[in-house]
Amino acid sequence: MALPKFNLSRFDFVTIRLAVLCAQSGNLTTAARECHLVVPAASRRIKDLESAIGCQLFERHSRGVKVTPAGRVFMRRGLTLLQEMEAMVEELDDLQEGVLRHIQFFASSAAISQFLPPLIAKYSETHPQVQIDLEEHVSEHVVIALRERRSDIGVFVSGIDTEGLETQQFRTDELVLIMPQGHALTGKGPIEFAQTLDEQWISLNPGAAMLQQQLSAARAQGKKLKLRMQVNSFDAVSHMVSSGLGIALLPKATALPMVKSMKLVWRPLKDDWSHRTLLVGIRKDADLDVKALRDYLLQS
Repeated sequence: MALPKFNLSRFDFVTIRLAVLCAQSGNLTTAARECHLVVPAASRRIKDLESAIGCQLFERHSRGVKVTPAGRVFMRRGLTLLQEMEAMVEELDDLQEGVLRHIQFFASSAAISQFLPPLIAKYSETHPQVQIDLEEHVSEHVVIALRERRSDIGVFVSGIDTEGLETQQFRTDELVLIMPQGHALTGKGPIEFAQTLDEQWISLNPGAAMLQQQLSAARAQGKKLKLRMQVNSFDAVSHMVSSGLGIALLPKATALPMVKSMKLVWRPLKDDWSHRTLLVGIRKDADLDVKALRDYLLQS
């Protein structure tokens, strides 16, 4: 990678943090206090930074500062720099403790709630020199993170474009319908998804594979999914259903304990798409440590 040609001596992390905080708060005084600077010194740093990069980051007014388009770009990139610096310091600290490698692992809620924790725990016991940094994301974002090199390995629900990645089947699961006791759709046998489309639905946020499957299945019936609420986790979905706000789909292995603890009821779906495949994916240029983790997940 080519090194930047601008004068790096004009940049320092205190000033970068100051500018990011100023953009986030809209107030130079607040940002200066967070950086342990007096306001005149903070103002001078911002002016020198703007001079160095050749554009205005903030518009000053009596009530604070307003971020310019250039300021928004700087805030986004500057925040990334600060996070990378923090991550570097943490990895150097870990190195002193014997951790030789961090592996960024993004996975869907379905993978984490049903399969990954015991596997990662066992792998960490036998590979103490490798630290796995697991983050939960919707399946679409897992694939994006792999492509953007923010994640080394990912597990996600199939059905997303994985061009350029190496993928293999990891596990399968089944989506089931959950609802409050006494609901009109209560029954013991499988039910067709089409029979549920007049109901209010609770689902995960955009990008979740489960939501995409529901939306596609509703469109195939010439209807719209009546989404009442979208939340971040399976636990939140279950609480919304328990409160009588709608019905939902959840992976069976995750749903059954929640059904029992929250006194809900469940039914399987007749639709073939309710049986899903979870994939494990890596980039084609993945190193040996990442491939070793991938192979362990496939063999376990």
